[in-house]
Amino acid sequence: MAGERGTFEDVRVAVHVCGGIAAVKVPGLVTELRREGAEVRVALTEAAAAFVSPLSLQALSGHPVRRHLPDPQDGGQGAGMAHLDLADWADIHLVVPATAGTLAKMAAGLADDVVSSTLLATAEPILVAPAMETKMWAHPATRSNCQVLLGRGVHFVGPAVGRLASGKQGEGRMAEPQEILAAAGVLLQARLSLSSSRVLVTSGGTREPIDPVRFLGNHSSGRMGLALAEGAAQRGATVSLVTTAALSPSRAGIEVVRVETAQEMLDAVLARLPRADLVLMAAAVADYRVASPSPVKLHRSDAPYLTLELAPTADILGEILAQRSPDCRVVGFAAETEDVRGRGLAKLIDKGCDMLVANPVAGDHSAMGGERAEAVALLADGRSVEIPWASKDQVASRILDLAEELLGVAPGATDPE
Repeated sequence: MAGERGTFEDVRVAVHVCGGIAAVKVPGLVTELRREGAEVRVALTEAAAAFVSPLSLQALSGHPVRRHLPDPQDGGQGAGMAHLDLADWADIHLVVPATAGTLAKMAAGLADDVVSSTLLATAEPILVAPAMETKMWAHPATRSNCQVLLGRGVHFVGPAVGRLASGKQGEGRMAEPQEILAAAGVLLQARLSLSSSRVLVTSGGTREPIDPVRFLGNHSSGRMGLALAEGAAQRGATVSLVTTAALSPSRAGIEVVRVETAQEMLDAVLARLPRADLVLMAAAVADYRVASPSPVKLHRSDAPYLTLELAPTADILGEILAQRSPDCRVVGFAAETEDVRGRGLAKLIDKGCDMLVANPVAGDHSAMGGERAEAVALLADGRSVEIPWASKDQVASRILDLAEELLGVAPGATDPE
């Protein structure tokens, strides 16, 4: 049966069509998605165009069909970025039919067309509906590729047993559009795994005043905290973002509290802490402040040398851990230039967090100030999870997956039969 009415309302669905005879079922799927309120955009491999008309899919979806890298429809603007636009736009990606070749590309991380490139660039849920001959589906290479994809959180629907393109009966027939729709609906509901949770996020680097025009600060952009806040909101959470950054969420409904100093951030956090189920302390809080900021601008002509007396700032993470409710889970962050894991583990033990995310902030893979990051997530139960170099949206998604485990609400991937 199809997903319940309302499941797809205002949901953005990317449908990726690959080269198999089952592609003839895709127009029906697109029609059903739109009937249930989804906005649909379609991407085709070159082989898929031999089985289903791109013009028909354009008419049914109401949007131009993506076929090329670079895409002529970009009009010269952002050439070659069609896959990134689609990856960022969609709330869920459906791969129908998922051929053996497509599964192999996904498992290997290949990106040589608009479909494989988009799937590699997204952090959103991916649902694949395999379709191929029985021997291809049963081949050890295909089974191995499926296990790799399952380990990365990709979801499967089907294949079913039935009549195949060869005319034989066997396992490998693509799931029907209604089954795909139902599986997508379940995934979308699972994405709201934080719908009963209140999440408090801090972001950006604090600014400790020297005088009315100067401050002590750092290179933090606030992007990681923003990605965490938007990711939690996307999963249904009620989110408060306490930030020093000028960045604003693109999703409505996130409470944004602007602060500058560590003390202001502490005050804002403690005011919201009693209602929080999860705290993500992603802000880069200054360790020191000027003990006595000047009330007027300091001038170099007043003194050739200037000595600043520094005092420790408020220990926001320590105060959170001391005052949280028993059911509140706290994730701390550590930005380190050396011995990232060791220093992160020491902070985890010293502070008593439920999880600590340690980021390297030196060299080519510095997490501070840029749009990409890598990290190691250290959990209080002794586990450690490596999060490879990726966009901050993708890193945030993985952190939220682990945070959901702390809350006991993490959904699992669907295993192909």
